[in-house]
Amino acid sequence: MSACNQNKKSEERPVTTSQKNEKVQKVIDELGLVYVEEGAQDIITYDEVNAAQQAWCDALVKIGKIKEEGGDYKAFAEQVLSEAYNYDYGKVFFKPTLAYGDQTFRNDKKGALAYFVGGDVNYPNDKGFAITPWLKARYDNAGDKNEGIQIYGSVAITMGNVWVTDKNGKEIMVDKTWVFRKGKDGKLRIIVHKSSLPFSPK
Repeated sequence: MSACNQNKKSEERPVTTSQKNEKVQKVIDELGLVYVEEGAQDIITYDEVNAAQQAWCDALVKIGKIKEEGGDYKAFAEQVLSEAYNYDYGKVFFKPTLAYGDQTFRNDKKGALAYFVGGDVNYPNDKGFAITPWLKARYDNAGDKNEGIQIYGSVAITMGNVWVTDKNGKEIMVDKTWVFRKGKDGKLRIIVHKSSLPFSPK
């Protein structure tokens, strides 16, 4: 009986710091990462970053679809901001594509929600970017394969483009930079979002 209890205790031993460091180092080696934050306890993977970017595109389309179908698109948009962005956990730096003047930056959830769905008297210029609606949204990072993604442990940076297509078939491209942070729950959330229309010389 005593031996059984000892075995059970052995099986339930917590993962040691050295074991965790070995796991982190293994991921670093597998991904071929060069620059990683000192003391990193977790490593974001390229697959996780790409999945987060695709999820953002899918959510943008879904917000507009829900509105078109008469659903509670505002509630869903707020859910997206809670799940995809870091607003509920800390700071977010968000510069939307069409924001300007003294409301260029939306560093709180209220401002971000106004940009995506409109209807906020405190943001009278916001028409609701997400409720256009967009029928399709896709992204592509700069360079080949994963060259447009930099991973620094629990933080990853992407730079590239997002294309959105409206119901008339018109496609618009925007330049996009995201910074993702991996939380203690293992989920990636946006901590920086910079979006702008491409420069076009006259």
